[in-house]
Amino acid sequence: MNRLKPHLALLVCNVLWAMDYPFYNIVLPHYVHPMAMVSASLVATALFSLVPLLWQKAEKVERADIRKLIGAALLIGVLRKVFIMYGLSMTSPIDGSIIDTIVPLLVLALSVLLGMDRFTRLKITGLVLGMAGAVAVVLAGASSSHAHSHLWGNVMIFLCACVTSVYMVWFKRLIAKYRITTVLRWLYCAAAVMALPFGIGPIVHTDFAAIARHALFPTLFVLTVPTYVPNLMLNYALKTVQPTVSSIYTYLQPVLAIAISVGMGLDKLHADTVIFALVIFVGVGLVLRSYTVKPRQADPPAAGPH
Repeated sequence: MNRLKPHLALLVCNVLWAMDYPFYNIVLPHYVHPMAMVSASLVATALFSLVPLLWQKAEKVERADIRKLIGAALLIGVLRKVFIMYGLSMTSPIDGSIIDTIVPLLVLALSVLLGMDRFTRLKITGLVLGMAGAVAVVLAGASSSHAHSHLWGNVMIFLCACVTSVYMVWFKRLIAKYRITTVLRWLYCAAAVMALPFGIGPIVHTDFAAIARHALFPTLFVLTVPTYVPNLMLNYALKTVQPTVSSIYTYLQPVLAIAISVGMGLDKLHADTVIFALVIFVGVGLVLRSYTVKPRQADPPAAGPH
């Protein structure tokens, strides 16, 4: 059972993240302004991050690391949320879920640029394939046949993946230095303070009666569920499960997001989108495969937090 728990944690957190995309699409921007959702979700996550203090003594953070944690909060807390909220308010949940799977490829590219990794033929092939598929999905948003997609929404989701990748590479050592509950508490409390001044106006002007009538469950879900608890599950699983295995579980996200979106009538699945998605999956798969080829190299790029 102990060996099964990390895999159950990975399964649950990826299912929850897959539900993000269609539920965001329902709520944004019809019932909630994207900036209002950014701020409100960060405040909710910040409150959740304080709960472990009820049974866990606060971990001391070195003064030199406080500035770094604030920078990390700006990246993964504010900018990622802004890009994904505005992106999914303009484009389809299918496109968003597929584009977001390129994070391991971007992590690889950044790691090579910073001298933390090196290219091999397999990695280059995977990177070229994956990025070509991602660019194709982004540009498909400009096609008139993709009625639910939008070019600028797809660009926002691509920027979201870029921000996540920078966070994972730049702050990797800092994240490993402290308990995950400490890191998440600093990240989301700082992010909530940064975002709230920009979101308080849209929050005040939100039509809460309309939400209660038509979108109560999806609004409560995206407000409270997707960030804190799944990230705790992910980090719990990574203590015993290799990052390669974790990355494989992320393939569930676009598959489930597509099934939910089509089932709820939020989007239509196009043949070219399926082809582009398969190209991305093959690209990511080749990159992950390259880390299992001996001699063993650095840890493979894992999927990022939400």
